[in-house]
Amino acid sequence: MQRLTLSALILLPLVAACGGESGSSSVGSKPGSAASVAGVRWSVDSLTLDGKSEQAPDSAYVKITKGGEVDGNFGCNGFGTTATVEDDSIRFGNARSTDMACDDVPMSFEESLRRTLGDGPLKAETSDGKLTLTSDSGDKVVLSEEAPAQLYGTTWKVTSLVKDGTARSLPSDSADKAWFTFDKKEGRLSGILGCNRVSADATVRDGQLTLGTPGTTRRMCDGSLMDTERTLLELFKSEVSYEIDHRTITLTSENGEGISAVASK
Repeated sequence: MQRLTLSALILLPLVAACGGESGSSSVGSKPGSAASVAGVRWSVDSLTLDGKSEQAPDSAYVKITKGGEVDGNFGCNGFGTTATVEDDSIRFGNARSTDMACDDVPMSFEESLRRTLGDGPLKAETSDGKLTLTSDSGDKVVLSEEAPAQLYGTTWKVTSLVKDGTARSLPSDSADKAWFTFDKKEGRLSGILGCNRVSADATVRDGQLTLGTPGTTRRMCDGSLMDTERTLLELFKSEVSYEIDHRTITLTSENGEGISAVASK
């Protein structure tokens, strides 16, 4: 498992934005043009390189503000950069990125997505809630307009463990196995801790979550699966604060430990 200090950033060599070039501008909102992508969070669906398509991880996204600021995620690592519009194309600038190796996301995908976004300007086409970015070489990124996730009724897939502002990716044998969901009518949390199923009363009030005594199955699993379960079960021992950032939720206990999860597509 790799550790990530959330404030740690590194520079990645995307092509620099050239705001002073003829025909370029800040990202606006003119319908039917590349500028119309601003203000929307776009979930990355797939990446096509040399005619071969690859599905993107759930956490990969790109969001461009009307002022041309960009934040996103390559699938594991978050990044920030700038964007300019040149007619029907978008050019991304130099990016700063976190530096974490995630067991559940191939670093080759992250590198490919980073290079494709840097291979600008990219032709931008929007249709029926879809955005397609195409490079001069024919490589393509397909994205979908992404609505914010709701606390209730969403399947939240656990992606990392958090302690004192530091995130730690799940072990490879736990990746994609731990998830939970909230049922508003029943007032309960249910899910899988990585190995065993869990269910507990859940009371939500003013950004705080109180979990009752958990009921779990009694299956024994090897290695880090049980370690992950023990860590997740610690959340049931105190009042937990929660924060939703579009499609990511963070649960933090009183001792500063917690988890981060992303809404499944």
